[in-house]
Amino acid sequence: MTNTLDIVLLTALPASGKSEVRRYLELQTPQACSADFHMGPTVQLDDFPYVHMMRRSDDEIARLGGKRLFFASPEKPFINPVDWGTLTLLISEDYDDLLARRQYSSASAARQLMERIDRASRAAGAPARFASLAADIREKVSAALEPEAAKMLGEKLAAYTELKGKTVVIEFARGGNQGSEMPLKPPFGYRYSLGMLSDAILKKAVILYIWVTPEESRRKNSARANPDDPGSILHHGVPLEVMLNDYGCDDMEWLERNSGRPGTVEVSTRGKTWNLPVACFDNRVDKTSFLRGEPKDWPAASVAAAHEGIKTAMDKLFAFAGKN
Repeated sequence: MTNTLDIVLLTALPASGKSEVRRYLELQTPQACSADFHMGPTVQLDDFPYVHMMRRSDDEIARLGGKRLFFASPEKPFINPVDWGTLTLLISEDYDDLLARRQYSSASAARQLMERIDRASRAAGAPARFASLAADIREKVSAALEPEAAKMLGEKLAAYTELKGKTVVIEFARGGNQGSEMPLKPPFGYRYSLGMLSDAILKKAVILYIWVTPEESRRKNSARANPDDPGSILHHGVPLEVMLNDYGCDDMEWLERNSGRPGTVEVSTRGKTWNLPVACFDNRVDKTSFLRGEPKDWPAASVAAAHEGIKTAMDKLFAFAGKN
């Protein structure tokens, strides 16, 4: 058994504290990460940048007089909810690329991104929407997105590294309509999206779930939203209709309660069953919002409370993963 966890799936409703926890872990010394959190230096994967670029694409298409591809308006949920699978397949591909250190030509990062989204869409069961655009519109949208897409690709390639001794943190949020009965029906919820992750991820993953109520998620989402920084991991806001329809509840508690093995979430996919260890960091009383500020301004008592909460959850994951 190694001293560190290989892959941590960092999950929660929006604004629950995922990105703040991720930032806190990034700022710890290697010694503290290993001793207190059973993590090596982290490599970060996140599906939010893809959501942001889908919305940016729609805005550019609408500006050119075309019909939006992914969202009926900037305030609406996905037109086709199968795109929850599209996002999951994209982060699975990011992990596969990380393992292989797969290189991408820099001729046009935006065109490459469109092609990747189209491939993942088809695999999830949705149309290849960028391919449906008229060539001139596609080129104009590509040109408009190129600076952000190039930055995104550069960050992806810069993260390639030898993974031995490191921990890959994969952050995503899933849920369903407010008041939905459990289990959530595909393509909503964690049961669906976990089943879309690759075997390479599932065989090594544990789940750190940050627990807040949907009401607290909406409150914190409103508090963090900065309209001048919509692409920011820490400061983006999710539209209220999306919060109610896609994140009005989630199924993580139900999945753990109904797993065949206590302390795990059972994932059955592609003819295999995986039992992923799961632990909860209780953030219903906010322990993480202060982490969006400058570290020099962090109150010592707040740091201690956050540190202990994360440590307790990670100790549980490590103990359980060591028994697999």
